[in-house]
Amino acid sequence: MENIRNIVPKPDMTLHIIFSDGVEGIFDVRPYLADEAFEALKEPEEFMKLHNGGYFVEWECGADLSADTLRARMKILSHAV
Repeated sequence: MENIRNIVPKPDMTLHIIFSDGVEGIFDVRPYLADEAFEALKEPEEFMKLHNGGYFVEWECGADLSADTLRARMKILSHAV
């Protein structure tokens, strides 16, 4: 399993992600905001407070997503070389 090398939250509630193997993509968090665990992320300042745990991303409110989920459901921008 590849880990998250870099992850940047964007104002449009997406995450720009680069994995350790160079695969790059955009993950849309908006569909998750209806879930109670992600509700705090509707506030833009809370959405920006994330931590890259390598194999997961976690927000201060306790919401998290695994690297596997991010990779499986992101829109790929570039493949590994």
